[in-house]
Amino acid sequence: MEISKDLQRAVLIMVLLNAFSTSLMLSAANVALPTIAADLSLDAVALSWVPMAYLMASAMFVLVFGKLADTWGRKRFFLIGTVAVIVTSIAAAFSVNATMLLSARFLQGVSAAMLYATQIALVSSVYPAQRRGKVIGQVVSAIYIGLAAGPLLGGYAIDLLGWRASFLLQVPLAVVVLMLGVLKVKGEWSAETRTGFDVPGAIIYGLAILLFCLGISRLPAVDGFILIAASAAAISVFLRHARRTPFPIWDVNLFFSNRAFTLSCAASLIMYSTTYGNVVLLSLYLQYLKGMSASAAGMIMMLQPITMAILSPLTGRLSDRIEPRILASLGMFITAVGLLMLAMLSSSSSLLRVALALLMTGLGFSLFSSPNVNAIMGSVAQKHYGSASAAVATTRLLGQLSSIVLVTLALTLVMGNRPISPENYPQLEQSIRLSFSIAAALCIPGILLSLLRGRIHTANNAI
Repeated sequence: MEISKDLQRAVLIMVLLNAFSTSLMLSAANVALPTIAADLSLDAVALSWVPMAYLMASAMFVLVFGKLADTWGRKRFFLIGTVAVIVTSIAAAFSVNATMLLSARFLQGVSAAMLYATQIALVSSVYPAQRRGKVIGQVVSAIYIGLAAGPLLGGYAIDLLGWRASFLLQVPLAVVVLMLGVLKVKGEWSAETRTGFDVPGAIIYGLAILLFCLGISRLPAVDGFILIAASAAAISVFLRHARRTPFPIWDVNLFFSNRAFTLSCAASLIMYSTTYGNVVLLSLYLQYLKGMSASAAGMIMMLQPITMAILSPLTGRLSDRIEPRILASLGMFITAVGLLMLAMLSSSSSLLRVALALLMTGLGFSLFSSPNVNAIMGSVAQKHYGSASAAVATTRLLGQLSSIVLVTLALTLVMGNRPISPENYPQLEQSIRLSFSIAAALCIPGILLSLLRGRIHTANNAI
């Protein structure tokens, strides 16, 4: 079916505004962490659950919604997710204790999973393959503009109105997205054929993620190791089940038969595992160890995502002509250098050093992200766009979740269940440096996987 340019433009604008608003919500909330801890009396480990509850829920449900959207319509689930994010954001803003806030964050993550599972699938459904890299670059750029604006706008909102305002910043934009989708985006997109839904697979997969997160937060207690072992067993069962069932929640057979797809997803998982925790770590570093206000910290923290926002459209276009593995591998190497710089920070380090490290990681990630997404989408046939889009979102979310798990683990092992106060600032500094050091080391296998993925453009031309 011929898709008009007006419809393509409407879909792209809808997705771009959504990508911006959800990222704005995510990064603004991270800036609010110290203020939330003080108001709700959260210790270091409980505080780490504010971002982790959101990411855990998104990772648990993004595959479910990706599969359902392929069957029942990608736009439909996109709009349902938009409504749900509005409602859960308001619930988070009006939470009066830790239980209410973490519950709202979990539901907010479930809602956002509908959006993550359908963003790339929608633009891939209406744009031809030769323009896909360009529009994916624009979507990625919108994400990073939101990540850049979140710390700045969120910081000022928190200083003026309190932490609750950080959860409401994106609500007006989400309403605009909803109206645009209902009034301007006519039509629906789904897979060519409907298949069964893998309920056992969805349950096992979600349980594995839940057990892993709970286990990490319980370390070094014995039950923490038991929960992690149970998570590993659940993952093993899930993989065996997914390979045998006719309509799995996630077609893992694609990982065993498509090398470019598999290694591109693995590289994405590692890259997000090494970098996403930056925003949480720097929020704690700048506001606790450097004594900065939320707005001042936000101005520093925006350097990395704004670099990504500026460069991502360029790297997306470049990946239509230059092999993604070259751009992505170079980007991961540059990111490793930036992470090493952050790993050597202390409470006495200059802000210029922090800024240079963030510019370095921003440059590296912008070289990696758009080309890698283009590689994933370009390595599969059109009938697998929904599953591939879910894989993009899943590896990103699992990587982001792993990054927060890394931060939680460092805080748990070094600080334990103690509130962050001047008396234990040395332990906080040690936790931050440990997290950045591990992240930098993880880039080494990521670079190797990225280099080994093969020629994406050749694969795309053969489809």
